[in-house]
Amino acid sequence: MKIKLFYLLGLLLLASCSPRNLAYFSDVQEQTDYEEKIVNDTEPKIQSYDLLSVTVTSLNPEASALFNTGEVHTVSSITNFSMTSSAGSSVAKEGYLVDKEGNINYPILGKVHVAGLTKAQVTQQFTAQLEEHLKQPIVNVRFLNYKVTVVGEVNRPSTFTIPSERINIIEALGMAGDMTAFGKRENVLVIREENGVRKMTRLNLNNKDVLSSPYFYLQQNDVVYVEPDRMKEVQASANTRTLSIIASVTSVLIVIATRLF
Repeated sequence: MKIKLFYLLGLLLLASCSPRNLAYFSDVQEQTDYEEKIVNDTEPKIQSYDLLSVTVTSLNPEASALFNTGEVHTVSSITNFSMTSSAGSSVAKEGYLVDKEGNINYPILGKVHVAGLTKAQVTQQFTAQLEEHLKQPIVNVRFLNYKVTVVGEVNRPSTFTIPSERINIIEALGMAGDMTAFGKRENVLVIREENGVRKMTRLNLNNKDVLSSPYFYLQQNDVVYVEPDRMKEVQASANTRTLSIIASVTSVLIVIATRLF
């Protein structure tokens, strides 16, 4: 009777443990081509505390040099991260820090408001202002601290600097060593700050519809959190109980051995 009861309990436990879907985009049929137009790859907008590189060239190099000097900040001093060259050495990149009001202090032009604008819009703005001082100015604007953070149930949680200034959530997870077996692919949280507002959304990476989400392509300073499955809690609890039992049995054996010998 006890043996039958034991088997019955085991069957009930197995029935209660439904299999988890560990595949990305599992709703895409095998041997089926899938194609859709990309409409959610938007250009990121500049935010307060971004670090920008602004370089100017023109037909007069001496005059252009006046606009390529001024008070600058390094990546390492602002974000505690440094860019790494191909040789692996740390390279300090200089740039202009966007202040809380969304301005940068640029040589000769003074305070320039850039927050809420794309790089293309800032380039046009600078070009129009510099045409009063330079002949045919060429302006190049780049992010120096374009970074995303991936934490939770991934193999290498960290903050990653993105030189290309373009990354989607799958690429970010790949940089973090992919999810562990306990990562909930159907419930990945993305935290984003825009215009002084913090937004959060959950993505189901089992579903191909995530490809059309405005959060599929990450923006600078986004945080990706992979939530652990409840099975990890169960396993951790079971491991704790097992260690406790082993410790107790060991203590009893030591006491018995001490009395016998």
